[in-house]
Amino acid sequence: MSNTPTDRRYAKSHEWIKDEGDGSYTIGITAHAQELLGDLVFVDLPEVGSQVEAGGDCAVVESVKAASDVYSPVTGEVIAINEALDGAPETINEDAYGSGWMFKVKVTDSGSMGELLDADGYDAVIAEEE
Repeated sequence: MSNTPTDRRYAKSHEWIKDEGDGSYTIGITAHAQELLGDLVFVDLPEVGSQVEAGGDCAVVESVKAASDVYSPVTGEVIAINEALDGAPETINEDAYGSGWMFKVKVTDSGSMGELLDADGYDAVIAEEE
């Protein structure tokens, strides 16, 4: 049985996005992604006010194993970042779908939302990789 939350959408590149219902969307990396990376030691987040493009790299997570780009699942403006990650990147390892969120955006082009997967679709992507 999957532990992939059903209240959000997923990119094939292992990011999640959750509609907060107020015009903002929270973005992070999936539990599967953080498991592959291992213990995270550094996170480089986009700046508030910066523009992110769907499919474009916008952040970096570094682990004891490797550094990996994080891609935005949507196009929009960064309206908040999770500043707590600056001193505690391991929060993503501990709670990827909760307190390990990375940044919030105000979507300016919703066209890319249709390309995102639901939880079952994302689980199928993971199964294909294994």
